[in-house]
Amino acid sequence: MKQLNQTLSRKDAEKRIPQVRIAIDSELTVLHRALVNKDDKTIIRCKQKLERLRREMLLLEI
Repeated sequence: MKQLNQTLSRKDAEKRIPQVRIAIDSELTVLHRALVNKDDKTIIRCKQKLERLRREMLLLEI
């Protein structure tokens, strides 16, 4: 049973990793535009979202 759960979670992680990478790329694009436009609120929001995505990616890659 334990092996089954690990296998299922590994497959879920394999599906989620590309989605997280796309989300990170997208958020970096938004952050770049915010930096160019000096939009402080968007910069803060993007950094917070990128931090959450970074943590999720680290957990998925373990």
